[in-house]
Amino acid sequence: MRKRKKQNPDLGFSTFEDSSIRQYTSLTKQIKPDFEQYEKQKAELGDRFYATANTIMQGEHKDSPEAIEKLVGDVNAQADRRQKFSRRRTFNAESEIDFINEKNMHFNKKLSRFYGKYTSETKQNIERGTAV
Repeated sequence: MRKRKKQNPDLGFSTFEDSSIRQYTSLTKQIKPDFEQYEKQKAELGDRFYATANTIMQGEHKDSPEAIEKLVGDVNAQADRRQKFSRRRTFNAESEIDFINEKNMHFNKKLSRFYGKYTSETKQNIERGTAV
């Protein structure tokens, strides 16, 4: 029971802050530090490696092409995962068309959801031509 709690359980959506913290922790768990590159850069920069208020580091650091490719891959993977959550609703060609545009279609769906049971008889009478 105790191990299951530690494995970052999905508590659902509570706030955007919690959501961003969960994403941050999951992304930082995926990072595998390259200690060889770290030591190499530390030796190369010397005292400038530990920045102070007077240290200017602009242009000192160049990202490797592998690191850039990894970042691009991660961003693309996040975009793919995000697109899976929002799917395009398929259009049903056999449903009756009682709208003039997309916005009107959504409005009519909302109306029928709330008032459809009250207006179904009137709608049938209008379609048959027997409305009073």
